[in-house]
Amino acid sequence: MKTPHLTPYLPEFLTRKGPLSEFIYFGFKQAWACIFGGLLLAGILGTAVWFPDLGISRYDFLFIYALSIQACLLLFKLESWREVGVILLFHAMATAMELFKTSDSIGSWSYPEDSVMRIGNVPLFTGFMYSAIGSYMARAWRIFDFKFTHFPPLWIAGSIAFLAYANFFTHHYLVDIRWLLIVIGVFAFAKTKIHFKPKSVNLSMPLLLGFCLVAAFIYLAENLGTLARAWQYPGQEHGWKPVHFSKFTAWYLLMQLSFILIYALRQLEFRLGKKRGNTDGQE
Repeated sequence: MKTPHLTPYLPEFLTRKGPLSEFIYFGFKQAWACIFGGLLLAGILGTAVWFPDLGISRYDFLFIYALSIQACLLLFKLESWREVGVILLFHAMATAMELFKTSDSIGSWSYPEDSVMRIGNVPLFTGFMYSAIGSYMARAWRIFDFKFTHFPPLWIAGSIAFLAYANFFTHHYLVDIRWLLIVIGVFAFAKTKIHFKPKSVNLSMPLLLGFCLVAAFIYLAENLGTLARAWQYPGQEHGWKPVHFSKFTAWYLLMQLSFILIYALRQLEFRLGKKRGNTDGQE
């Protein structure tokens, strides 16, 4: 389960050691890590431009398409069963949130097209959009050999993740505490650094910056997804307009939750003795 070796496909000057070579490898590995999400987004955009009469709805096609991507990743050993387990966990959590958010009483967003493969108001392909985040996180963790310094105690990080997920539901009835959770997270992760290796040089960056960067890319993908009419928010029924910035903060919290969840799973794996060595990357 190694990243394909890039050297044979690059000009000779890019194979030498140096900042440019590290940057190229960083970009390649990022693209390789988000292959699931990239292919799924390509399918969403492509079917918005052209979708022939296949005898099934666009949403049902996207569900079959997403399943096919996952099957190919496993078949060609580009993803491990452990990573699929993480993806399934994200899928289950996302479907629960989707059922709540799209219910007639809440209506945070909706799916305007018909489909057969659905639960309530939720087409089944939607869970894969969140699974793509889990896939990216799990693959990037392995590809870049993530390690961390000054990671907060797991009970603190876990509490932030739990409250963030709960707030996605409770803010419809109680006070929205997303900004409070963001501030608490900033203090909790203020000193945390993520260490990674694009090619041959060990690099590091503040973990909070990583949360912001990934959330920004997801927010961009969400704007593309609504532009492709895969789903819509109130106010987008009669024409597209940019997704409200509050969704960026939601994705930031979800990104943070995702990271904490995978970190906790790796901690558990280490403690159960399923993996030898320093799995958590703490120093």
